[in-house]
Amino acid sequence: MENISNVFITDCKQSHYLKPLRIHYTQNGKQKIWDVMKVHNSVAVLVYNVSRDVLVFVKQFRPAVYYCSVQKEVSRDDGRETIDTGKFPASHGITYELCAGIIDKDMSFQETAQAEVLEECGYKVPLEKFQRITSFRAGVGTTGALQELYYVEVTDDERVGKGGGIMEEGELIDVVEVPVDQGKNLLMDETIQKPAAFLFALMWFYENIRKASK
Repeated sequence: MENISNVFITDCKQSHYLKPLRIHYTQNGKQKIWDVMKVHNSVAVLVYNVSRDVLVFVKQFRPAVYYCSVQKEVSRDDGRETIDTGKFPASHGITYELCAGIIDKDMSFQETAQAEVLEECGYKVPLEKFQRITSFRAGVGTTGALQELYYVEVTDDERVGKGGGIMEEGELIDVVEVPVDQGKNLLMDETIQKPAAFLFALMWFYENIRKASK
């Protein structure tokens, strides 16, 4: 995962996953414009293994996080922007996240959640076990995309594979298990990079699941 090299940046002229748009509108009598990015909606799942009392997360390299972490150090070589991976290793872009995926197939949010838990974490879980927590808008200044958040309890008996994502699609994911009695430490640990949904899901778990079980 952390073996990266030959990092350089070019313009993105076409993408299957995002599309830049400019919105023109009039607000309070004044004409305005706002640049946005059209992306897929998505789903995220907080996974709790009740057999061993651990929370199950995923860890992966995120190029966007890597670039934003080191962009001040981008150099220009032969007319293109490059990043020295000797000085700035891949660890600058490693994140801890919930199991998640985009809605890009003819599947519901809940069905996508079920598929992602199998692909990324290796658990084959009945659809009815997925509990919807809430939904929210991500990147409100740039994308405004909808993400639905789910919670599911799994057992060791439901683990049918090692997870790690779909290699054919270029996914390279590590499954991370954190004991529940240590999970709260992740909330304020700024040495671990994580998205807002991760933080919210953790707080929800300790307020609604862990507290209720005591």
